Amino acid sequence: MRPEYFSLQSIGHIYTPYREQAPFQSQKKTTGEFYIILDEKYMGGLKELSTFKYIYVLFYLHKVIRDTKMKVRPPWAQNKEVGVFASRSPNRPNPIGLSIVELKKIEGNKLYISGVDAFNRTPVLDIKPYIDELDAIKDANFGWIQESGDLEHLKLHIKGIAH
Repeated sequence: MRPEYFSLQSIGHIYTPYREQAPFQSQKKTTGEFYIILDEKYMGGLKELSTFKYIYVLFYLHKVIRDTKMKVRPPWAQNKEVGVFASRSPNRPNPIGLSIVELKKIEGNKLYISGVDAFNRTPVLDIKPYIDELDAIKDANFGWIQESGDLEHLKLHIKGIAH
């Protein structure tokens, strides 16, 4: 039996002020903003998305660390060898990343976000609103869902609770 295959479609790219060196973390002297530039054909839901404080960003880690040991020496602890974040493993079959980020503002097709642990120009696969009832960020909100009628009833649907 032949396995099923599918392809991933980028809807935009993440831009970061990170320097291109391991371990790909923001450096103290780094300046600049984090943002996503969405392809214009996917802008239809941005008005509703802008009403949420946090969003999920699903992205494709198109670059990987090539060190087969999967260890690095952090600049702040040169005498300690630690494991590399698993999503960047060249041995991982599905190099997909998922982050919850704060959505600061949207201007046109540019979404300004809080920091995200991704490479510059990382392809974005999907964006979803983050809803406080589904996880633990205390100041997350309900965005446009707040205005859609019986919120308590809708929460049951969001959580998949039979009622």
